[in-house]
Amino acid sequence: MSHQVRVLIADDHEVVREGLRMILEAEDGFVVLGEAADGAQAVELAGRLEPDVVLMDLRMPKMDGLEAIERIRAAWPQIAIVILTTYNEDDLMLRGLRAGARGFLLKDTSRQTLFDSLRAAARGEALLLPEVVERILAGGAPLQPPGRRPAVGSLLTARERTILDRVARGERNKEIAAALGITERTVKAHLSSIYNKLGVDSRAAAVAAAGARGLSSKDE
Repeated sequence: MSHQVRVLIADDHEVVREGLRMILEAEDGFVVLGEAADGAQAVELAGRLEPDVVLMDLRMPKMDGLEAIERIRAAWPQIAIVILTTYNEDDLMLRGLRAGARGFLLKDTSRQTLFDSLRAAARGEALLLPEVVERILAGGAPLQPPGRRPAVGSLLTARERTILDRVARGERNKEIAAALGITERTVKAHLSSIYNKLGVDSRAAAVAAAGARGLSSKDE
């Protein structure tokens, strides 16, 4: 990207906010616009500062990250949100992605993954962490009681399941097209169909929905 990625950090732990700020400000191409210590402050600052990306913790006082995500997405849909998470928050991750977050990062992630994920989110893409996706697909808690929704396999075609599986591995459209011998336009068309069938609007949310409905690479 030619311009700086403008970031808002939302986390109730000061040491986490300070650490992220130091890391981002030491890297060319990023500027931290502000810090929020709770969800309500995150919503207020998102509207006032209009960052490109909000790094959003899910467990915060006054207003949790899930409600903050929903409010920001409703009022300012152009702002990308990336969840800050830990391994014991599978259900929250799924709910956050369905609420409109573009992706998720572990709090102990590498600097390069942090940079790549924020740049991807600012471009409107999602850079999914394979180890977290694998955990979600292996045992993500269902968002609704079993039987309320049809399984992914009954909704998607074989090609759509293949493409969604590759998305879950973190592959970009260009990589998927090359691997399957189709054009990027065709990949995008399949993704649009997948989004419509699953009732989502992003790659990350599609993976979350697939995890909630029991799709894994073994389904192929």
